[in-house]
Amino acid sequence: MRPVESPSKLLSMDYDDPDGLRARSEQAIGELAQALLDSQVLENAVAAAFGAREKALEAQQAAMSALNLPSAGDVERLERRVRSFSQRLEEVEDQIDRVARDLAELRRQIAADRHREDQH
Repeated sequence: MRPVESPSKLLSMDYDDPDGLRARSEQAIGELAQALLDSQVLENAVAAAFGAREKALEAQQAAMSALNLPSAGDVERLERRVRSFSQRLEEVEDQIDRVARDLAELRRQIAADRHREDQH
């Protein structure tokens, strides 16, 4: 028959064997996590929370639509379109600058040709 050890002796044994305490703690945490994963109540609560979230988002979208306010997605799409338009506008500005330089060069050449003709 094994003698019953006092609680203080058991506590000191736990501290004397930190690896054993760690292993038992990890096992207890693992069992708790598995129990939570297997819990139908937790699964139902999570499903209800996600369902409530979806309904809240739908209600928010309906309210914003009724007030004729854009959604975040609408604003993001508009932002992308504005950026694209801005890039295209910069390209057109660059092309206009090139045409203006070419036109100025042509005018200089025409003026030089007229000046030579006038001297002859």
